[in-house]
Amino acid sequence: MSDNFDIIVVGGGHGGCEAALAGARMGMKTLLFNINLDSIALMSCNPAIGGLAKGQLVKEIDALGGEMGKITDKTATHFRLLNASKGPAVQSSRMQCDKQLYRLAMKSVVENQKNLFIRQAMVEKLVIENSKVIGVLDQSGYFYGAQKVIITTGTFLNGLVHIGTAQTPSGRAGELASVGLANHLKELGFEIGRMKTGTPPRLKASSIDFSVLERQDSDPNPQPFSFTTKQLRTERLPSYFAGTSVQTHRLIQENIHHSPLYSGVIQGVSARYCPSLEDKVMRFGERESHPVVLEHEGLDTQEVYAKGLGNCLPLELQYQIVHSVRGLEKAEIMRPAYAIEYDFVQPNQLHLTLETKLIAGLYLAGQINGTSGYEEAAAQGLWAGINAARALQKAPPFILDRSEAYMGVMIDDLITRGVDEPYRMFTSRAEYRLILREDNALIRLMGKGNELGLISNEDYAALQEKVKEIEKGIAHLKTVNVKPSPETNEQLAKLNSPPLNNASTLFGLLKRYELSYDSLAGFPGWKEQQDPFVKKQIEIETKYEGYIRRQSESVKKLKEQEKKKIPLDFDYSSIPGLSNELKVKLTRIAPTTIGQMERIPGITEGAISAVLIMMKKQEMANSVQKG
Repeated sequence: MSDNFDIIVVGGGHGGCEAALAGARMGMKTLLFNINLDSIALMSCNPAIGGLAKGQLVKEIDALGGEMGKITDKTATHFRLLNASKGPAVQSSRMQCDKQLYRLAMKSVVENQKNLFIRQAMVEKLVIENSKVIGVLDQSGYFYGAQKVIITTGTFLNGLVHIGTAQTPSGRAGELASVGLANHLKELGFEIGRMKTGTPPRLKASSIDFSVLERQDSDPNPQPFSFTTKQLRTERLPSYFAGTSVQTHRLIQENIHHSPLYSGVIQGVSARYCPSLEDKVMRFGERESHPVVLEHEGLDTQEVYAKGLGNCLPLELQYQIVHSVRGLEKAEIMRPAYAIEYDFVQPNQLHLTLETKLIAGLYLAGQINGTSGYEEAAAQGLWAGINAARALQKAPPFILDRSEAYMGVMIDDLITRGVDEPYRMFTSRAEYRLILREDNALIRLMGKGNELGLISNEDYAALQEKVKEIEKGIAHLKTVNVKPSPETNEQLAKLNSPPLNNASTLFGLLKRYELSYDSLAGFPGWKEQQDPFVKKQIEIETKYEGYIRRQSESVKKLKEQEKKKIPLDFDYSSIPGLSNELKVKLTRIAPTTIGQMERIPGITEGAISAVLIMMKKQEMANSVQKG
C-alpha cells in the first residue's frame, strides 16, 4: 500500500476521531496516527459527554454527521437533562458513559470506516516545502505524504504530569508525551503557550460507604443525543453526592506548600471555572464544604470518578484528603489525582477554517488550540476535517457564524480573541442562544450536513417532513379561536391558568408559561400531535415567538457586518491614526470581515471607522485604475 494520503490526522482522541471520520466519509484517503491504538477515543478525565453548552455541541456534531452522539447513546449508563426547570435556551443533556465501552465502540467505527487507515506511531516532525505541508515523519524517520495534516494532540505536547514533587513527562498518566513534535512547532515559529489541567482520583467502589451519601438516579425518560438512535441501553448506574469537610480544608491549608500549584513549580495557566481542590479551599476560605460527586466509570469496573477532589498533592496527602470526606473514610485510591502541564498554540494564528496562517495545509484542533473538554475537541476536529476535505475538493470553506451554531461561536472566539486560559463552551458565550438551542440543532444544521455528504438524503428528507409538520401545527393553532366563556375559564381553572378576558387563539393560550401543547386537549379545534420532536418545536416556537423574533433581527445586523469583507492583503500599517498596538494586532489576526474585527478585544469605534475609510479609498482607487 502506498504511504501517500490526502489527509493525515495526528492524534486519535475525540477531535482526531471526528476529523479522520469526516475526511474519510467525504471521500478522502485518510490516515489516523495515535501513540497507542488502545487509547483511541479514551475518556481520559470524567466519564461524561455533554453538559451545559456542551450538550449543544454534541447535538450539532450529530446534525452534521459526526460520531460522538451516536457512541454516547450506545454506551451511556446515566442520563440527565440539566437546567430542566429553566428555559430551553439553557437546557443541556449530559450522559455518563461506560468509558471502556465508549473507547471500544469508537475504535470499532474508526477501524471499519472506508478510506480510513490507522497507524500506531509517534509523529515527530512535519515535512514542509515552500511554507506548505507535504507530510510527516514518525519517530523512526519514516515519511508519510499528505496534502493536508490535522494535529489533534490534546495534552500530549510536552506533557508533564505532577503529583507532589514528582514530575513525569506524560501525555496523560501512563502514556508517552509528544516532545519532538512540540519542539518542532516552536522551531517553525508558532507562538506557543503553556496550560495546566488535572484530574481527580479514581476510588474503588467496594471501599465506599454509599449508604450515607445522597443518591441521584437517571432521568426516567431520557432523550438520545443522536437522531439515528432508536433505543438507549437499559443498564443504569447512579451517581452519589458528598462534600468536603473542615478536616479536608485544614489538611490542604496546612500542607499547601507541598502543592506544585502553590510552590511555583507549575507555570501553566489553569481554568478559573474548573479550579482544583487546593484552589477552591485557598480562594474560598469562607466555604465550609465543597461538593464531591461520585460517578461510576463503567458497568464492569470498580473505578469511581471522584469529581471535586482533583489536586496534585503527594499521594500520602491524597489518602488523608479522601478519607476526610464522609462515606470515603475507608476508600481505596486506584489511580491518584494529578495535574498536567502541556503546550498549546495560540489560536489567533489560525484561519476560520482552523488552517494555520504560517503553514498552508496544516490544521489544528482541540486542546492544542487552548480549549478544554471532549465536546469542544470533537467539534473542532469535525470542523477541521470538513475543511481539509473541502479544500481538496476545491470547494468553498465550511464556516458557521455566531448565529448558526455554538461551534461557530467557539471558533470565532478562538480565532478572534485568542485564549488566556483553557477555553470552555458556556451558554453565556452565545449571544443568540435562544435560537441555538439543543433541541433545534437538527433543523439548524442537518441541511449543511447533507450538502457536505455526511447526512443521507433519506435522513434529511425525513427532517424536512418534520419541519413541514411544525409549520402546519403552528399555523393551525393560529386559526383556532378561543372566546371567553364559562366553559373556557372552567377549563383554564383546571389547568391552574388565569381566566380569559379577551378573545384569543390556541396559539395565544399556548404562550402561557403554565400550559403545554397537550394541556390544550380540552379545547375545541385542538389536534393531537404524535411526534414528540414536532410537538416540542411547536411549543417552544410558540412560547418564545417574540424573543426569537428579536434575536432574529439582531442576527440580520450581524449578517450585515459579516458581509463587509476585508481584503486578505489589507495593509493595516498604512492607516493613519491607528495605534501601533492595533496595527500589530489586526495584522496578526487578519479579520476577514468588519463584524469579526469588531469582536477583537481592544478594537475601538475609531479604529473601525479608520479601516472602513481606508477600504473605501482603496475601492475608489481600484475603480479609477480599472476605468
